[in-house]
Amino acid sequence: MRLLKLVLNIFVAVVLAGGAYAEDLFFEDEPVQDGVKVFEVSDTFAEIYEKLDGIKWAGKNINVAIESLETLNPSAHIAVTDERAVLVWDDSIIANYPRPKAQDWHGFGQITTALMMKMREKDPQLRNLTESALYQEVVGALLRGVDEYGRYIFSQEAEIAEDGRILTSVGLEAVRDERGNFRVVGIYKGAPADIAGIRAGDIIAEINGQPVQDLSDSDFSAVVSGFNSGTSKVKLLTPVGEKDVVLRRATILLADADVVYRKDVKNGGLLEIVVHKVSDNAVSIINEALARYPDVGGIILDLRSTTGDDERAGAKLGGLFMGQVPIMRIVETAKDEVEVVPGGDAVTDAPMVVLMSNMTRGTAEALVSAFYENNRGVLVGTPTAGHARIASHIDLSNGGALELLNKSIKTGQGRVIDERGVFPIVCLSNIRTGVQQHAFFINVINNDFRAQDFNKDASVEPEKIRKGCPVITSGEDEDLLSTAVAIQILSDKKVYHRLVADTE
Repeated sequence: MRLLKLVLNIFVAVVLAGGAYAEDLFFEDEPVQDGVKVFEVSDTFAEIYEKLDGIKWAGKNINVAIESLETLNPSAHIAVTDERAVLVWDDSIIANYPRPKAQDWHGFGQITTALMMKMREKDPQLRNLTESALYQEVVGALLRGVDEYGRYIFSQEAEIAEDGRILTSVGLEAVRDERGNFRVVGIYKGAPADIAGIRAGDIIAEINGQPVQDLSDSDFSAVVSGFNSGTSKVKLLTPVGEKDVVLRRATILLADADVVYRKDVKNGGLLEIVVHKVSDNAVSIINEALARYPDVGGIILDLRSTTGDDERAGAKLGGLFMGQVPIMRIVETAKDEVEVVPGGDAVTDAPMVVLMSNMTRGTAEALVSAFYENNRGVLVGTPTAGHARIASHIDLSNGGALELLNKSIKTGQGRVIDERGVFPIVCLSNIRTGVQQHAFFINVINNDFRAQDFNKDASVEPEKIRKGCPVITSGEDEDLLSTAVAIQILSDKKVYHRLVADTE
C-alpha cells in the first residue's frame, strides 16, 4: 500500500503540478461549512503545528502528522510529498492540494481542515460529531502520528459552553433494602450529603415528596447525580428520628492522596498512604500526615493506581522519605538527560512497604524504582506498566491543550524502565492463599528466601517476568492481600530487614 501511495503521489504531482490555488482554501463569506467554523478550526490546527515545531518529534515531520488523519477511517489514504497533499478514498482521489512551504502554519492548518471536511463528506460518524468531539478525534489522530500516546485536551470551559453540562453529585452511595427504601452505605467527604449531616445507615424514604418505593433505580440515580446542579428535598429515617434535608448536586473534587492511620498495629501504629496522582497537592497531604504522626512505626505507600507526570512533584514526594537522592532521570533525546533530585531532607525514616501493580505508571514507576535503589522499602505487588513517560503540555489559545508523552524516564541510577517496568521483591500473585503466605514468611525468617531480583537482571524478557507474576484480576482480592502482607512485613522487624537486605 505504501508503494502504491508513493507511485500515486508522483503521478498526481506531475499531472497536477501546474494547478494554482488562492491563499485561502475557503471563502471568507462562508466561514461555516457543514456546521464547522472552518477558519477557526484552521487557525487552531495552524497553532498546533507551530507549537509542535518547538517539540522534539523524534525525527518525524509534519507530513507524518497529516498522513495520520487516515487512521480516522479505513477507506482513507493520505500521502503528503514535498509538493502535494492527496486524499484517496478507496480507489478515488477526492482531494489534492499543493503542499505549503516550510513553516507556513496557516497553509498547513487550512489543508488539514480541508482534508477533514472531505472525510466528513464520506464518513457519517465524523459528520455527526460535535465540535469538541471532532477536535478530539482529528487532533488525536494528528498527535498519534507524532506520539502514539499523544492526545488533545479540549477546553472544559468550551465544552460546558457547547454541551451545557457537567457531571455532578450529591456525594452519597445507597442501596435499596428489602422494603424498597434506599439505605445510605457511603458518603463522600466534603460533599453536599456530608455537609447536610447524612451518615451511613440513614434511610432515604422520600425525595421531593415522592416515596422512593415508587422510584426506579435509574430515577434515584438521576436525583443524586446527573448533569449540572439540581436541588432535591429528601426525607431521612435516622437512628434519632425523621430528618428533612435539602441537597444540591455539586462538582466533587477528589484528593490526590488519602491517608489512613492504623493505631492498632504494633510499634507506634501504621500509616497507609494511597497516592492517586503525583502532584504538589499529594505532597502537601502526605507531608501533613507525616508531621501529625512523627513516631509512626511503619508506612504502606500505595502506588498501585497512581497517575501524574509532574517530575518535580515526584521528586518532592520521594524526598519526604529518601531525602536528597536521585529520584529519576528525564530523557528527551539520546544526548539530553536531566537528573531529578529533591531539595530537602527526608522527614521520616519509618520502615516502608511500597505497593505496585500493572497500573503503576509514569513518575510513579520512577518512585517505585527510587525506593528500591535506595533500599528504602520493600516492593510488594505485581510488575508495573512499563509506561515510564512524562508529557509535554502545550496550551492553546482556544483554552485546550496538547499532551505529548515525548519524555521517557530512567531510574535515578540510570536504568531504563520505559517499556520494561519495575518488578516486585514480593510477588502477591504467588502468595494468594494463607498457606502460601505462611510458607513465604517462614522462608524469609529462616533466611531461605531466594527470589530472583529481575530489576538487576535486564537479560530476562519483561513478558516472561509478568507471566510468572501475573496481574491479580479481582481488585477486592488485591486490596485484602496487599494490606495483609504489608502489615505482616512491617510488624516483624526480622522479616522487614531481611526483605530490604535482599535488594542490596
